[in-house]
Amino acid sequence: MFLRLGSEELDCHSIYPEWHLISDYALLIVIILIFDKNVQTKKHMIVKDSDKENNFIAKLIVAIRGIDTNDIWNIDSLKDTIQSLAYDTERIWAKNSKIVNITKYSKSWWDMNCNRDLEKYRSSRHIEDWEQYKKTVKTPSVCFSTKKSKKLPTRDTAHGNS
Repeated sequence: MFLRLGSEELDCHSIYPEWHLISDYALLIVIILIFDKNVQTKKHMIVKDSDKENNFIAKLIVAIRGIDTNDIWNIDSLKDTIQSLAYDTERIWAKNSKIVNITKYSKSWWDMNCNRDLEKYRSSRHIEDWEQYKKTVKTPSVCFSTKKSKKLPTRDTAHGNS
């Protein structure tokens, strides 16, 4: 095992050459610290084109228009104004957003139509509603995938050929 000199991760090691038993190898003890890592499992979100999104935008516009710029004379008053806007933005966001669980199945392209048709199918359990739900889900999914694939370089453009 090779230890990099001054490595913070593996800096806690000891070698005990006098602790050998029947072999000629020296005992090496390495203490590796394990740090907690926070993995986000929930997020705040506002559904696109929803009443909550419209309300959030309207309230944010009111808050921005309400900023009194006549009182900004120095750095401290500018910082206070910015802090006030940040507080208003967070308050408006918290009021209009909802907390959702992040799963490996979460899709960024999911919209109100997907929710509507899924709820319709869940309540009726009819095959027609299931087919409508699948159609509804396919449209934003395909659009999202198409946009993503257009951003990727093709083999010809990656090598400088047009």
